[in-house]
Amino acid sequence: MPVLDVYDIEKNKVSQIELDDAVFDAEISDAAVHEVVRMQMASRRAGTASTKERSFVRGGGKKPWRQKGTGRARAGTIRSPLWRGGGITFGPKPRDYSYQVPKKIRKKALKSVLSMKLKENKLLILNDFPMKEIKTKAFKSVLAVFGLKSALFVLDKSSTVLEKSSRNLREVKMMRSEGINVYDILRYDHLVLMEPSVKMIEGALLS
Repeated sequence: MPVLDVYDIEKNKVSQIELDDAVFDAEISDAAVHEVVRMQMASRRAGTASTKERSFVRGGGKKPWRQKGTGRARAGTIRSPLWRGGGITFGPKPRDYSYQVPKKIRKKALKSVLSMKLKENKLLILNDFPMKEIKTKAFKSVLAVFGLKSALFVLDKSSTVLEKSSRNLREVKMMRSEGINVYDILRYDHLVLMEPSVKMIEGALLS
């Protein structure tokens, strides 16, 4: 089993923790990761694009010219898709782009990215993150101690102080362990786990 050091916010080693092989030392599946990221990106699409067909475009009630005898192609309406200002043929309509990937594949992808962060030495575990007041400057000083510029923090419970102290930092995101996902882990360079959240993640992925 992989063993990682556990630090406090001053970068002092306070203990060690054993990580489950099945979660943090699993075989990395690029295919599963790709499929789950595609699913997540599709679910975030608004799907609000909409165009008008010829029946919804205003005007065009009168036939532009008579059917025969003009030497021009026959035309029934100026709102034909062939004309400028006409309707759109087979244009997009509001739709839901989301779809689901099997639960087994989602778990496999999550194990893959967690194992990837461990192998790349971009996984950090903190025993706690005590902050008494909402202060972005104090939060940034902790990031500087560990040399973190882009990080996803996974908490075991909600913390209003941490969430509000970090919300103005574009390269930092706070998340509960229940919401951990493949896209956000890949989006940020480092993954920072609170020590209690490790067992919560392992429990969810091994159940």
